[in-house]
Amino acid sequence: MNSASQTDNPRTTAVNAVTEDRADDALVFPNILSQKLTKIQQALKAVSVGSVLAASSLGLGAVSTALTTGALVAATATPSVAQAALVASDFSDLVEQVSPGVARVNVVTKVSEEELAKAQTVELLRQFFGDRIRIPGAQPPAIEYNYGTGFFVSTDGYMLTNHHVIAGADKITVTLNDRTELDATLVGSDERSDVAVLKVKASPGKSYPALPTGDSNAVRVGEPVLAIGSPFGFDYSASAGIVSAKSRNFSRDISVPFIQSDVALNPGNSGGPLFNRNGQVIGINSRIFSGTGGYMGLSFSIPINEALDIYQQLKQTGVVSRAYMGIFPQDIDRNLAEAYGLSKPQGALLIKVTPNSPAEASGLKAGDIITQYNNKMILESSDLLNIINRSKPGDAFNAVVLRQGKQLNIRGKLSAAPDEVSPDAVVTKANNSQIRLGLRIQALPRESLAKLGGEGVLITEVDPTGLAARAGLRPGDVITNLHQKSISSIDDFQRALRQLPEEGVVTIEVIRQGIPAIIGLRLD
Repeated sequence: MNSASQTDNPRTTAVNAVTEDRADDALVFPNILSQKLTKIQQALKAVSVGSVLAASSLGLGAVSTALTTGALVAATATPSVAQAALVASDFSDLVEQVSPGVARVNVVTKVSEEELAKAQTVELLRQFFGDRIRIPGAQPPAIEYNYGTGFFVSTDGYMLTNHHVIAGADKITVTLNDRTELDATLVGSDERSDVAVLKVKASPGKSYPALPTGDSNAVRVGEPVLAIGSPFGFDYSASAGIVSAKSRNFSRDISVPFIQSDVALNPGNSGGPLFNRNGQVIGINSRIFSGTGGYMGLSFSIPINEALDIYQQLKQTGVVSRAYMGIFPQDIDRNLAEAYGLSKPQGALLIKVTPNSPAEASGLKAGDIITQYNNKMILESSDLLNIINRSKPGDAFNAVVLRQGKQLNIRGKLSAAPDEVSPDAVVTKANNSQIRLGLRIQALPRESLAKLGGEGVLITEVDPTGLAARAGLRPGDVITNLHQKSISSIDDFQRALRQLPEEGVVTIEVIRQGIPAIIGLRLD
């Protein structure tokens, strides 16, 4: 090992050569040095910029040794790729260019009495068991201040941010990079995609710096990306990284194929833009995967293509219409692949097909394996769900299915999702004003409808600061009548909403734990 190390060490060889020349004739050394410097200059010309950077990470000594012995691997590097990597690593011009289109989103939320009581209980426990002296009778604030990030997508003041940034907000303002603070109104919000649309009132002759958007479908794993936001309140903080993966899914309730990156995101970055090297927005920063609550190298962004589709629907109608197929797919592991006679684990195995759904109408059955959907290969269940989530009600589908070892082609048509209304769908316009009830509803299962005589929609969530909460409505209540209109479906509920007066008191008939009740709802 020692002998091999000595003979294979370029630095040792070079030093020995210089020592021998010096011993023979001191006059020869300047000549040799001149020749070596010439060789170094020639080698430097041949080395691509990226190769020099790669070598420099090893240390200056390694660069000198490699150059003097001719062992540099620069000849095999591709200059264009290396130069692209160098250009992409410097985002300074890009940050300066796009920053005016990014804004801090400030949210003010009134704390409900229940939340305030919980906070006071925690405070009392801390007074008794904490390790610091506290002032007796100190009360937590009844107003919460939160913040996130947003960005302009139109010159007339439309902005995108996250649903979770503005959820429950009583007041929203945005702070621009020149410290101007403007009031913003909520156009619409969609919890399933975590996308919200804001509107800043445009002054006469005033336009806002809308950011250019790219094609998130064209994003490649490994390409550099940049995020700008307000982590922990530090406005206009930039962080860079690369795309780590695409089409990441978390659950059936989240209809987004997230872009995963290693860009440093922290609380306050939510709703901010994710840029590609061309300064185009390719995603909305949404969440991180963390065991500590802070950045741990896993960041997730909503693809801008999906976000813009949600934006257009919220802007035009205030609600998001989703396609519905009525299936419950799961991934196929090695054992299932062997059981179903597959050469490898791939496809989406249907564990359940909802009765009276488009899937059942098309002939799909539990136990079917969908291997292709509209000519696209399905490797895992998330591939199928991502395609369906990007579809529109009424879109036709053609599925290649394996059933008991036989391949079938099944055609059908998607319908509108029947089971849920977005929180902001419970908003109606009456006499040019908005009435926000502040509740989430969903259709009742057929069995429950039969027991209730075919009437009712189920309240699944109540905003503690909304009108519904003030009236005493609770999750689990079944609404059977609204303003003297019988409610048997979500469509009935929406029609009744549109006919509500601008102000006054209306009646809501509910069934709570099997007991009917009538509640007065004050509109203001």
